[in-house]
Amino acid sequence: MTKTQFTNTLLLVRPTNFGFNAQTAVNNSFQKKTKKRDVHQHALEEFDKLVETLNAAKVNTIVVNDEPQSQLPDSIFPNNWFSTHSDGSLCLYPMFAENRRQERKDSIINMLKENFDVKNVFDFTHYEQQNKFLEGTGSIVLDRINKIAYACLSPRTDETILDEFCAKLHYNKCCFRAMFAEKDIYHTNVMLSIADEYSILCTQSIGNNNELRDVLEYLFASGKEIVEINLEQMQHFAGNMLQISNSDGEKLLAMSSQAYESLNLEQIRQIERYNNILHSDLKIIERIGGGSLRCMLAEIFLEKKSNIKQDDN
Repeated sequence: MTKTQFTNTLLLVRPTNFGFNAQTAVNNSFQKKTKKRDVHQHALEEFDKLVETLNAAKVNTIVVNDEPQSQLPDSIFPNNWFSTHSDGSLCLYPMFAENRRQERKDSIINMLKENFDVKNVFDFTHYEQQNKFLEGTGSIVLDRINKIAYACLSPRTDETILDEFCAKLHYNKCCFRAMFAEKDIYHTNVMLSIADEYSILCTQSIGNNNELRDVLEYLFASGKEIVEINLEQMQHFAGNMLQISNSDGEKLLAMSSQAYESLNLEQIRQIERYNNILHSDLKIIERIGGGSLRCMLAEIFLEKKSNIKQDDN
């Protein structure tokens, strides 16, 4: 089994009823209400443009349409309820908001099992009964090569479940607290992104010097150059990025256009020493949903099944 940090296959969910989710807004400081009309239609336009941008860059996309009668405002963010891993594991996660738990679809799970080699399913969703949550690769930012799970603890990121995840997937954990607008940052992936040779980190969000030192030591020990972003850039989703590859094997760092525009020239140069940048405009999705491009991409690390038909002759 080859360890790799990035994949060239991404699953996205095209929403049916995107909108402001009051249940998640209680601890997501990035969500904002708007008087703008036709929010859902604008979100669909941004979604379709992102898929077009990914496909033009030769990135493999699996687009799943949400159910026609769906009332789920956040189904556009599938990375919170499942993750896949190169050892054949599929993980299912407990969600903080009750209306987000309905995003877990048997149809998507079965589609993955039919098309990819799923060896193990680790289901952590029973923790919802204990009001404990761990929201996938929103809560956990993975260094897949060095097997380190980074997590800023919050109402949506419980250390007990993280410990179980690390035991089952054979990861070491690096836990800390990160703050924004005097609240725990709801998801680790808005302030930290891990690539193969570098990381994007908002050091200003980690107020405890000992915890910051630990995070930096883990990053340096695993050979990561740190591209440091500030709180204002984080607010523009500059931490919510994902390294991916395309069918030619070219590495890319995917982000929203808002995130890209917040970066300075030196930060762009740092990133482009390692890979090109791919960005797409997601301002409505970001403002209303409180999440950005990385949250929309569920990485598929599973091995594709060979569907070679037998010749009857």
